[in-house]
Amino acid sequence: MQRSSYFLRNSISLLLCLAGTLYVHATEPADSAASGKRRATWSQRLTLGGYGEAVMSRNFYSDSYLRYTDAAAKADAKSHGRFDLPHVVLYVGYDFGHGWSMGSEIEFEHGGTESAYEIESEEGGEYESEVERGGEVALEQFWIQKSFCPQANLRLGHIIVPVGMTNQHHLPTEFFGVYRPEGESTIIPCTWHETGLSVWGKTKLWNHESSLRYELVFVSGLDSERFGAQGWISGGSASPYEFKIANTYAGALRLDFTPLRGLRFGLSGYLGNSFRNTLRETDNEKNAGVKGRVTLAAFDCSLNRAGWVLRGSALYGHLTDAAHISNFNRTMPSASPSPRQFVASDAYSMGVEAGYDFFSLSRKLRDRQRLYLFGRYDAYDSMWKMEKGTPYDWCGRQRVAIGFNYYPLKEIVIKGEYARGLLKSKYNDEPSISIGVAYAGFFL
Repeated sequence: MQRSSYFLRNSISLLLCLAGTLYVHATEPADSAASGKRRATWSQRLTLGGYGEAVMSRNFYSDSYLRYTDAAAKADAKSHGRFDLPHVVLYVGYDFGHGWSMGSEIEFEHGGTESAYEIESEEGGEYESEVERGGEVALEQFWIQKSFCPQANLRLGHIIVPVGMTNQHHLPTEFFGVYRPEGESTIIPCTWHETGLSVWGKTKLWNHESSLRYELVFVSGLDSERFGAQGWISGGSASPYEFKIANTYAGALRLDFTPLRGLRFGLSGYLGNSFRNTLRETDNEKNAGVKGRVTLAAFDCSLNRAGWVLRGSALYGHLTDAAHISNFNRTMPSASPSPRQFVASDAYSMGVEAGYDFFSLSRKLRDRQRLYLFGRYDAYDSMWKMEKGTPYDWCGRQRVAIGFNYYPLKEIVIKGEYARGLLKSKYNDEPSISIGVAYAGFFL
């Protein structure tokens, strides 16, 4: 009876907090100093932080673009190494007061981009533009938020679409691998960010360890021109223009249920049309009725107790009118940013990882440092089912990995792993060794 009463009080708290917020805003003075309250300093309102990764890999397989079409000739290829900065993100937030706040993230992928003009002495002193460094720079988040109470928050701007486990938990301290989990990050955008609005909140349930968090998102739809074979819909959130086309819209929902401390279950989904998010002419009889509706359903869970960390996820996606979109994209001009490839009607990914903190066995180390030995398994296929065309067998694969995560501090992790991509027998497996260092935390 006591639990039922506690749950009832929390389930109606959303309505009560909205009413209370309206009353407080109507009665509070414009300047808190006038009422004798001490105003927070700028340093107390400002939040600075971020995360970053530096990685070195050695891949013991061919890096030729022909490694799948001519696999036999590439069986004895030499290994090749890479240094990379997968993600470096700077976060700035500010609390304006009265429930209003701002958050922003700028992300540098793979070292950012560098380009410059040079005068070439070998070419008669001509100016020449050169790309000195590849990569991407993106504004991953920029939003204004109004918080009414913990159960009700409104966020407007450029936000994360919280579909799948990796989009919601993408900090390098939230997964064991040196790189982000391969399955989800291959077939859907990751980290997926769009401009729109979200309503979110969190409430306690039957005790102080149990909670339910929800988030409802409204954003522009994906662009089917960017869909392709190997990445399925993952390129659809990007825009080659100075704006994001929003001829179609989409919605996403996420629920995270924590029944007890250290245990979490998550459900997420997405629904939206993608075909008409283009500058090309689509309003004609040939394209009548084509919507390119994208449907995603995902489940993920995590357990963090007694030195063990277990994580698992599964995602299924369906695209309507996939054959029509494939033909449409394959007729694009060669200068188009479209990959001009067949795209599947169905794709999936699943993964599970488990690690144990061996420092938890030591009284001296357990509260200061952590050392996880872990294993991970992934399976995914970006061309699982086709409406038209022959799927590429190499797009369906499994991956196994073993490694370690050493945390000298809570915010810093040193990672190492041996991984092996397992492909069908007519292709060559893809073994690799990687080591990396990463941080995630706040400076202010």
